[in-house]
Amino acid sequence: MILVDTSSWIHLLRPDGDRQVRKNVEAALVSGEACWCEMVQLELWNGARGDQEKRVLRDFSRVLPELPISREVWQRAFDLARRARAQGLTVPATDIVIAACARHHGADMEAADKDFDLLSAVA
Repeated sequence: MILVDTSSWIHLLRPDGDRQVRKNVEAALVSGEACWCEMVQLELWNGARGDQEKRVLRDFSRVLPELPISREVWQRAFDLARRARAQGLTVPATDIVIAACARHHGADMEAADKDFDLLSAVA
């Protein structure tokens, strides 16, 4: 499974999105490995532009597997936030929850957001 972050979905949805990021997301979709979580969906719906993007999000909601954000994911997110902060890293809470969700479910991440690079170094 590949948990695709909001940053990468945006590149796919927008005509001017980064070509390599688009290819990465498309490959995850074609292979059937792409998934998302509620936090990613919230971020996407919050920024959805126009009917076309909303239609795509509705279509995705019918076919993409959703990794649940359970109590265990929240606990993992709390721990990840504490450890990141102890290392001097300040990362948005939404990214911490998404990273914790991927880790909990054993999913790889596809993200075009440097905060996930920072979080990957936090053991």
